[in-house]
Amino acid sequence: MPKRTKLSQPETLKGWQQIAAFLGEPVSVVQRWAGDGMPVRREGRFVTTTVDQLNEWLGKESGKPVHVAVENTDLTAELKRGLSFVRKQPNSESKRLPGTKSKAS
Repeated sequence: MPKRTKLSQPETLKGWQQIAAFLGEPVSVVQRWAGDGMPVRREGRFVTTTVDQLNEWLGKESGKPVHVAVENTDLTAELKRGLSFVRKQPNSESKRLPGTKSKAS
């Protein structure tokens, strides 16, 4: 089985446009998030951050493990990681999405 290589996703995101495209949000939202603590650093007239820093920050903000899926993301591994997190949560039955039914109902 051939190894996957990073093709289109740079490790370091440079500029508001790249960061916004990665997060799938408008530049104005990303700039507001940066003011609220999203990890970015100024390098001259540009801002930069890394994919790993953004994923870590998203996880802290939501309180749940978060990873933005890119073209070469192993979705099976991400699904297993998410299911593992949900199974470890106490009383996960009460945190069911609105409008869904439990197996007992």
